[in-house]
Amino acid sequence: MKIVRYQNPSGSIEFGAIDSTGKVFKLRGDIYNAPEITTEAAVVSKLLAPIAPTTILGIGLNYRKHAAESGAKVPEYPVLFVKGLNALQHPNDPIEIPTFLKSDEVDYECELAVVIGKRCKNVSRNDALKYVLGYTCGNDVSARDWQKQKGGSQWCRGKFFDTFAPMGPCLVTADEIPNPNCLQIKTILNGVAVQDWNTNDMIFDVPTLIEFLSGSTTLLPGTVILTGTPHGVGMGKTPPTYLKAGDVVTIEIEKIGQLTNPVKLEPAAGS
Repeated sequence: MKIVRYQNPSGSIEFGAIDSTGKVFKLRGDIYNAPEITTEAAVVSKLLAPIAPTTILGIGLNYRKHAAESGAKVPEYPVLFVKGLNALQHPNDPIEIPTFLKSDEVDYECELAVVIGKRCKNVSRNDALKYVLGYTCGNDVSARDWQKQKGGSQWCRGKFFDTFAPMGPCLVTADEIPNPNCLQIKTILNGVAVQDWNTNDMIFDVPTLIEFLSGSTTLLPGTVILTGTPHGVGMGKTPPTYLKAGDVVTIEIEKIGQLTNPVKLEPAAGS
């Protein structure tokens, strides 16, 4: 099932399912507990990120070729950072380049986003995918200057800004993607593919990440795991290619679809 979250004309937030023709029908029930597809057509006034996360967990340096382009050693354990819920952004809404805490090095990162569907703790790798609700496209937008030089040795400042976690356009339930580590994944910047690889290049695959992240730690339903990005990020190009106002970024993942966001400068305070 392909699930979307949307605002209807009255402003209420609802869930719907996309059928094979692209039409959206309302869902009835809890999306975490076998929701029912109705025959009532949905009226989508605004498409939202397909999930309202409870937590956003990011994994760094999780593709072999990206680790190489970053000049980093292959990590022994998954590299974990956290993004705030404030960073969530909807499809078609803008990524804002920070101007108050100014950044000149805002980068794109296409990522497979895993959504946990059931409370889990100390899950084994063999059972890990049983706890997945589904998958969506994510963009782990990163201000490299704040991540590297100005971050006090922590990555979070550079990844925590408003609008730095676009997700969408839909949530594809786990039954439709039995193996999340065999998907084509790409970033298209202003119509040109700048990242184009496969999730089979992950150093730690999705079951391994869930096993690691749930170790001595409860993952709540709605936890989103951003699983890392392949090579081709702007930081790794010569010269570096960072996002600028007027750009349009699309994340595309096989079996899920396309997540598109324009880029603009953060509005001045009070505007």
